[in-house]
Amino acid sequence: MNVKNLLAIPFVALAIGANAQDNLINSLKTNQSSNSKNAFTFTTVVNAEATSVKDQGSSGTCWSYSTNSFLESEMIRLGKKPVDLAEIFTARNAYIEKGVNYVRMHGAISLGDGGACHDVVNMYAKYGALPQEVYTGLNYGTKKNKFSEMAGLTEAILQAVVKNPNGELTPNWKKAYTAVIDSYLGAVPETFTFEGKSYTPQTFAKERVGINPKDYVELSSFNTNPYYEKMTLMVPDNWSLDQVYNVQVDDITTIIDNAVKKGFTVAWATDVSEKAFSWKNGVAYVPEKKFEEMTAEEKATMFDGPKSELTITQENRQQAFDNYGTTDDHGMQITGIAKDQNGKEYYIVKNSWGESNDYKGYLYVTKNFVKYKTTAFLLHKDGVPADMKKKLGL
Repeated sequence: MNVKNLLAIPFVALAIGANAQDNLINSLKTNQSSNSKNAFTFTTVVNAEATSVKDQGSSGTCWSYSTNSFLESEMIRLGKKPVDLAEIFTARNAYIEKGVNYVRMHGAISLGDGGACHDVVNMYAKYGALPQEVYTGLNYGTKKNKFSEMAGLTEAILQAVVKNPNGELTPNWKKAYTAVIDSYLGAVPETFTFEGKSYTPQTFAKERVGINPKDYVELSSFNTNPYYEKMTLMVPDNWSLDQVYNVQVDDITTIIDNAVKKGFTVAWATDVSEKAFSWKNGVAYVPEKKFEEMTAEEKATMFDGPKSELTITQENRQQAFDNYGTTDDHGMQITGIAKDQNGKEYYIVKNSWGESNDYKGYLYVTKNFVKYKTTAFLLHKDGVPADMKKKLGL
């Protein structure tokens, strides 16, 4: 590959996408009130067991952390001893597949660290799984993920391949691309030993994790397509062009409620770049007033106790998506339901930004927020209510 061609590609522009997660977290730092935790009293209604809170570091791999956490909870639900799954093994495989799609599409598809809930299930089905202790993804001395440099190099390689002036591609570009990824994240072992037994990634997934990828369904809600049929999820991080089941807005919480109350958890893709989403205070809701219409006092006390919310409809949900008010920027895991001191229900949500907030890595998110800002959600098909399963043909 021509090094001059690589150097000609603007590196700064490529690195911006790799820093998106850090920028997102930094943008939320002012979203907090000083008296929030004392102003809320949450009581758990139901909560499924989940594994420990992780920290995705400086990488846009929330989708892998949240959905692998979901798979770990699935192991618990199925009566298995949970394994700390290697999120970066999943991400590494998705990066390989994403690169192939990018070249096949002549560069007309998104790159970067981002992904979707279905990517984890798809990569599990194709590549298997590894335990965290076997594949940490920390191959160059860091204690946390730090992907900006790798992202700059891999994107530069792919852009050089697409711009290749030779008229046809060699078979070597994928080897070069994969080699760069593995030099940062680590080579994938053909076999390994875990708890005294030898596995390959595929046999580990089948024998130790033991889930069936075909049992999981992904859904969303848009009024641009027929309900209760499949549609392509129109978000930039859907690089694989996967399809989801399209349901009505109120179905989102009906399905999630049914699942959680039956002991299932949910992998949740959403928009958190909202003034009413506070990572520090661990609360998210949909204010009745727009932020710019609030008084200074209202802004300062946004998270000081329960607040009234905007009514969510199919129309205002769609409008927010169409005008970029809702963007697909984060993935988390819904593990339960709680009530505040007024009896209002919230979802208990596990994040992957460490334990630095008021609830040690968890948040309480209103059902209205989930209706309004969900871009997609994934769960076991048996968590879907029977009448909905019939409508969807599951």
